[in-house]
Amino acid sequence: MEKGYFITGTDTGVGKTLVTGGLAALYKSRGVNVGVMKPIATGCKRVENHLVSEDAIFLKRSAEVEDDYELINPISFEQPLAPTVAARLSNTRIDLERVHTAFDTLYDRHDFLLVEGIGGLLVPIDQYYFVVDLANELELPLIVVCRPTLGTINHTLLTVSYAREHGLKIKGIIVNESVENEDDIVKKTNIDEIKRLTDLPLLGMIPFDTRLDVENFHKETLLKIFSDKIDKDIII
Repeated sequence: MEKGYFITGTDTGVGKTLVTGGLAALYKSRGVNVGVMKPIATGCKRVENHLVSEDAIFLKRSAEVEDDYELINPISFEQPLAPTVAARLSNTRIDLERVHTAFDTLYDRHDFLLVEGIGGLLVPIDQYYFVVDLANELELPLIVVCRPTLGTINHTLLTVSYAREHGLKIKGIIVNESVENEDDIVKKTNIDEIKRLTDLPLLGMIPFDTRLDVENFHKETLLKIFSDKIDKDIII
């Protein structure tokens, strides 16, 4: 079994946080000492003079870990912008050494580590340093999260192609149904085409459920759905 996964997406808002948290809950339920990390977060809320990412809190609760928040989310910005822009407007620079130090600590502390990227692989972190570069440095296989909606074939193939061009190993694809009542024929044909054209395994398809909400934590629902819908023979 791998030591962890880097969770990326075909776009912002495809459900990377939900998938990362769901996988963490699943591993935890199987007795795995699992850790979670969201190295960089934007759009954070200010709580008692500290910036807090709701996504990072969701991951922490899903994995039931006691790790310090600063390890799980070492870099945070208040404005919901690309990291480079958020850093520039805050008159700061992203400290990548801090990210790597936090990663190394969590990697050594846990038997398995799930790292959620920010946006897609070409989101800029530094001037000419992107999420794909961070994923390469962390040396974890990718899980690609995508939508089942119209347009997803192009987005998913671009993500997979770019990852492969940059030497990243891809474990497989998880489809997250983030929109209610998506047309079944669109869903089925898109997923079939993605599997055919990428030659990657479908690790699971997460159905739309209003209880699967990062802001309103429902651990039992999260665990049940991921237990039912994830291909545990491949991913665990």
